[in-house]
Amino acid sequence: MRRGFSYQYNRYFASSSHSSYGEAEGIFPTRFQRFWFVVFAIITLFIPFVSNEYALYLLNLWIIEVIAAVGLNLLTGYTGLLSLGHAAFMGVGAYTMALLTTHFNLPILAVLPLCGVTASVFGGLIGVPSLRIKGFYLMVATVAFQFLMDYVLVHWESVTRGIRGIEIPTPVIFGFPLKSNFSFYFFSLAIAAFMVWGAKNLVRSRVGRAFMAVRDNDVSAQIVGIPVFRYKLLSFLIASLYAGVAGALWALLYRGAVPEHYTLMPSIEYLVMILVGGVGSLVGTIFGVGFILLLPEGLNLLVSYLARLVNPDLMVFLAPAKSILFGILIVIFIIFKPEGLVGVWRQLKDYFKIWPLPYVSR
Repeated sequence: MRRGFSYQYNRYFASSSHSSYGEAEGIFPTRFQRFWFVVFAIITLFIPFVSNEYALYLLNLWIIEVIAAVGLNLLTGYTGLLSLGHAAFMGVGAYTMALLTTHFNLPILAVLPLCGVTASVFGGLIGVPSLRIKGFYLMVATVAFQFLMDYVLVHWESVTRGIRGIEIPTPVIFGFPLKSNFSFYFFSLAIAAFMVWGAKNLVRSRVGRAFMAVRDNDVSAQIVGIPVFRYKLLSFLIASLYAGVAGALWALLYRGAVPEHYTLMPSIEYLVMILVGGVGSLVGTIFGVGFILLLPEGLNLLVSYLARLVNPDLMVFLAPAKSILFGILIVIFIIFKPEGLVGVWRQLKDYFKIWPLPYVSR
């Protein structure tokens, strides 16, 4: 009997059935997920060939910020610990990269993991006393560390060179210089893929389940035998490691480490990214980073279009309004879509799983 298109679609793309326990426990357990992952992989590999230099620059920023935001989501979304000092750990990774490559001429691939480890050590030093407290007080403690790092990076001029920062030569990987955003894209994409894959496996493991138990109710987790403080500290270390790697890549992209990139405002932006994308979701983290990164670009294009259409002087009046509109849009989104962009993605995914049958989402 001849099968229709909807039957073939559900069989090969939208099926949610599993043929084995191993398939059910896989990273992509359904055909729908495997299909869209292949589509996403193809797009990420071929998009630089059709992008201009500025678009490639934005893509590199997207990739680096995904690494940093994934680390923060492991800490906040999966373990329930608030932090507003994430950019400070990125600064540790960035200056570690700058110092080791300029003073000791170490190769990039050898220094990159050291940047994560160094940031993780700082995370441990801050985490041990700070994790005795929770909630708002923990957030205040991380803000204090952020301000401390801001002061150190600016005033310890013998090491950090103050506001001038430290210049980094063009990174070289296996003898190939990463001079352009095009070449840097594939390097950063490989690092990000490895880091996101590691985070995905972590949240599926015993450690990830312990993180979520601590997040849901740390008292109950303690009662059932989970060492709460140990897992909180481990989450803090892992989040700091991700931030250190992201900071090192950021310094390589900008060919230098300067204090203004690692202040309190970027820490707030990373927290907003995971809130908008979806707390406790790695896919939502990617969406959230893209939303926060590209929304200002869209507002700039809108203001430029209105200025050309109405009056060039309108640019002067609308420029301050962009920041206000940016904040209003984020607040509106969090109010009306508290589950984040990943909630929208799940609704679309559920719709196409049973397509062409009707689907009503609440």
